[in-house]
Amino acid sequence: MSAGLFALLDDVAALARLAAASVDDLGAAAGRATAKAAGVVIDDTAVTPQYVHGITADRELPIIKRIAIGSLRNKIVFILPAALLLSQFAPWALTPILMLGATYLCYEGAEKVFGRLLGHAAHDTPAAAEGPDAERFMVTGAIRTDFILSAEIMVIALNEVADQSFWPRLIILLIVAVVITAAVYGVVAGIVKMDDVGLSLTQRSSGLAKKIGRGLVAGMPKLLSFLSVVGTAAMLWVGGHILLVGTHTLGWHAPYGLVHHAEEYVHHVGGVGGVLAWLVNTAASAVIGLIVGALVVGIVSVLPFGKKKSHA
Repeated sequence: MSAGLFALLDDVAALARLAAASVDDLGAAAGRATAKAAGVVIDDTAVTPQYVHGITADRELPIIKRIAIGSLRNKIVFILPAALLLSQFAPWALTPILMLGATYLCYEGAEKVFGRLLGHAAHDTPAAAEGPDAERFMVTGAIRTDFILSAEIMVIALNEVADQSFWPRLIILLIVAVVITAAVYGVVAGIVKMDDVGLSLTQRSSGLAKKIGRGLVAGMPKLLSFLSVVGTAAMLWVGGHILLVGTHTLGWHAPYGLVHHAEEYVHHVGGVGGVLAWLVNTAASAVIGLIVGALVVGIVSVLPFGKKKSHA
């Protein structure tokens, strides 16, 4: 009987070790998948602050919270089940669907660029001060843009763990969804509230604290304006990059080959080759995004709902 008990305890210990190893493997795989999507995460972080730029301080965090909840819902309720089902039964459909989303991202970015050039950019964010309906419209737009970026993040993460079976893949992608959403909107919340931190520091007795506080108060509007520009550019280069890679995957290799050749040309420059190669790819992707976005803006502008939107 004691021998049977010890055998059972050995089996339990073996199962515990196996479970611990599985948890470690899942954690490592989730870390790799998250790191792989880091580029789009940075873009997502740059895009979001423009939606709270120009609104009152007491509404910044509530709006970010609503966008963060919408982002998590995008990833877990819509994108994750669809991506898992498609990867399981129709993996060929992932690229075209992602390219459709990228086209919308290019349209959003190009529309903002033309709005700035035509002097309409001032209508983008202050509309949030007009009331709950305008704020709801802005949050909806932010969540819609986040949907495309979240889809790109989740598909990149999915590709990284494609060798896993279904349940480990599901657990890893859930971890990635929660971690990335918390990271992006935690950073965004920190950025938009830094001016309040600065204001608090200006009321301290310490001269150094007052100096830092005044610097934060003076610098944060400029930082938010800069992030708004970076966010618009990010829409274009992320959307353009998805289209560039997608056309290559679907068999049209010329655009990707041209960009890849330009990357290789500068990659051998001593010390800065890697940075130059990234800049070439990013610039090419942004140009592609702007061209595609401009075409879509032109098409939308002649459609009935596009004319109505322009008139509004």
